[in-house]
Amino acid sequence: MGMSVTISAASAQDAEHILKLQYLCYQSEAELYGDYTIEPLTQTLDDLKDEIARGHALVARLGGEVVASVRGVIDTEGTARIGKLIVHPRMRHHGLGGRLLDAIEGSFAGDVAAKRFQLFTGNRSEGNLRLYRSKGYAPVASEVAGPGITLVTLEKEAATGAFVASA
Repeated sequence: MGMSVTISAASAQDAEHILKLQYLCYQSEAELYGDYTIEPLTQTLDDLKDEIARGHALVARLGGEVVASVRGVIDTEGTARIGKLIVHPRMRHHGLGGRLLDAIEGSFAGDVAAKRFQLFTGNRSEGNLRLYRSKGYAPVASEVAGPGITLVTLEKEAATGAFVASA
């Protein structure tokens, strides 16, 4: 490609690009589960801006284009909830999802409140499950979220004094 992908903190100015990418990326999930009303496809721009302001959000850029993103927030029990890890379809299978997951975990490393990392995906999303397991996440719960949709929650403990991943 000639350019390298860089990962940095997302800002409110990135929100529109993230939302468009999110809509593109979640089409395959919606098709897999036969449900086009899933939250990532119905989230508003204002809701996304609020989400970015409340927690950690990262974007990966190829040149000036946002090609991937991930978000997370720490709850009152010390769980860093990671969500909406998205990678542009043309950029998949090159390790970018794993790099973003490492980077978002690293962004929580300086926060002593973070005791564990948690995320979820659909039970039929094999690529997602494979990535999360390869990064040390283990299933801790599952929940029926609708007809034909079971969400699997995966978790791993935050390492104390963890190495902060560089982006």
